[in-house]
Amino acid sequence: MQKSQPHILVAEDEKGQAEVLQYTLKEAGFAVTVVGDGEAALENIQTKMPDLLILDWMMPKLSGLLVMRKIKQNNATKHLPIIMLTARGEESDKIQSFEDGVDDYMVKPYLPSELIARITSVLRRTRPDLTQETLKCGDLVMNLERKMVFRGDDVIDIGPTEFRLLRVLLERPGKVYSREQLLDRAWGSGIYVEDRTVDVAIRRLRRALNAGGKPDILRTVRGAGYALNDEIVS
Repeated sequence: MQKSQPHILVAEDEKGQAEVLQYTLKEAGFAVTVVGDGEAALENIQTKMPDLLILDWMMPKLSGLLVMRKIKQNNATKHLPIIMLTARGEESDKIQSFEDGVDDYMVKPYLPSELIARITSVLRRTRPDLTQETLKCGDLVMNLERKMVFRGDDVIDIGPTEFRLLRVLLERPGKVYSREQLLDRAWGSGIYVEDRTVDVAIRRLRRALNAGGKPDILRTVRGAGYALNDEIVS
């Protein structure tokens, strides 16, 4: 995949939330560092500048709002993209955060797929050098901006469900995703869909990608799930 691996710093004091965030971000292909309080967040930023900061509001030692203000008042760190991820959903809190310079604001609970989309959007806007408009595996190319898929010189005609499914697989070629992981990433965790729906979508996707006798680029791992065959080269 022609894509760099942005480094995300997570400042979250609740251990369970921090673990979920770390897992979600790593699964999406990000490098992740987690700290548990505001002072540690500032110290970590001074040691190694991340590409994006996910910040909880209510934290020990320094609140997320104070951390953000210190970052934005420092010429060396003021351009660091920040997403506030908090249980505080009052309109006044959101307005205050945006006035102080936050790039995005999400209220818990949240959908992992939405968080990844928000992160990608912020990085695309603030750090375009870290994002790519295409994902690639072998001769398979997905153009995210045009919402088109190519296999060699051929345009692959697939529906929106198959497009979302393929995008997940293309983000980590070779990685085996379970049906549950694919359901969560491609359909969303708040939507009830049967596991066999993934199998049906995979069959449609495989038929489209392998049309014309092309080598099978979709790999089925019995008892585990599905992956893109990153050993097929263009």
